[in-house]
Amino acid sequence: MIKRDVQTTNKGVGINFSTGIKKNNIVSMVENCSTGKCDCMSDDTKRKINKIEVLGEDDNVYLDLSGTISKEEIEEALKKSTMLH
Repeated sequence: MIKRDVQTTNKGVGINFSTGIKKNNIVSMVENCSTGKCDCMSDDTKRKINKIEVLGEDDNVYLDLSGTISKEEIEEALKKSTMLH
């Protein structure tokens, strides 16, 4: 099972994915979200995100979300994501 740690940062929310995660999967998830191909978060939540960066490598991927989003909003979206289950 993919491990994830969601933390509030000084510019938004950061998520560290580890154990069994591929960087390409996170990049695809971000692209789907950015182009509206997923509905794991509301349009209102998407508008709160100014910038998304995917850092790291397989089994240690960091997703850096900048904006006025909350940790709770992102945790809810992660629960709904089909790419993480």
